[in-house]
Amino acid sequence: ESLERSGLTDWTLGPLRRVFETRRAGQPVKAYPALVDDGPKANTVSVRLFDTEAEQAEAMWKGTRRLILRNIPVNPGKFASDKLTNAQKLALSANPHGSVQALFDDCAMAAADKLIADFGGPAWDEESYRKLYDKVRAEIVDTTVRTVGQVQQVLAAWGACERRLKALRSPTLLANLTDVRAQLDALVKPGFVTATGLRRLPDLMRYLVAADRRLQQMPTGAQRDTSRMEKVHEMQDEYAWLLEQLPQGRPVPSPVLDIRWMIEELRVSYFAH
Repeated sequence: ESLERSGLTDWTLGPLRRVFETRRAGQPVKAYPALVDDGPKANTVSVRLFDTEAEQAEAMWKGTRRLILRNIPVNPGKFASDKLTNAQKLALSANPHGSVQALFDDCAMAAADKLIADFGGPAWDEESYRKLYDKVRAEIVDTTVRTVGQVQQVLAAWGACERRLKALRSPTLLANLTDVRAQLDALVKPGFVTATGLRRLPDLMRYLVAADRRLQQMPTGAQRDTSRMEKVHEMQDEYAWLLEQLPQGRPVPSPVLDIRWMIEELRVSYFAH
């Protein structure tokens, strides 16, 4: 059932129950309700039932985030944009999002994630939501502006990698360059700020600097680079196999997601010690 949200006071369902229990064909069945983000175009939330608590938790987080962001009177992304000079906006225009405003909205969403976590969200009843909303509202603009500053540095490092990658054209390095291309595309893509999270933005910066250093050293150390790349690929293959063993369509557990970042740390140790 869709929820029409025109203001903070419209928490029409009351407290959301964490679990519903019923019976189907004589068998006990549990269902887990949560708010669901209907997407940026709809800019609404709905309530849906999920089969597992993990799915419920993931949906509730995103639904709470959407509900908070749509009720904040000032668009944090637009405010951050208005704070920048034209030269700064031009520097940020080289991004994978397709527009500067989309990048700013990504920064605002990442800022909301950080603040919701800091203040103990998500919220499961009206009183908790009000408290969470007030705290996030008070800090989200400043947090978004700071995030844009960090992302500006990340995009500068990404741009340096992109330029160096395009400048290397040796056929003997094709496999190595393809590996770096895939790494960059996975690290910096539309929505990367929210996907990475503010806590990991300094790490992302480090991974990009390490990739640039690898590209600098690659022409004179191709054999060594290839040997280490093959070891990284072994880890990636093992990780891909692990992901395939998990239930499809269900949230990936955090300890498993963290392996992705461990592989990035492995790259740093191999290519830019």
